[in-house]
Amino acid sequence: MEVRIGVTDVTRELVLESTESRDQVVSLVRSALGETEGLLELTDERGRTVLVPTAKLAYLELGEDSVRKVGFGKR
Repeated sequence: MEVRIGVTDVTRELVLESTESRDQVVSLVRSALGETEGLLELTDERGRTVLVPTAKLAYLELGEDSVRKVGFGKR
């Protein structure tokens, strides 16, 4: 699933492909926002970790959960 993260005072958004489901990402965001000095931690499909302080979090855009297609099948 594609996750786009807007950070305040930064012109570019962070984009990552996550292996987690939409519900898991929403749960991580909600728990990070509930902490006093929250830190949102997401891991992409290659194992890289992105940390964003929740005080700087402007928005989060979640793509659809999708299964990666393999092969040359017909549409």
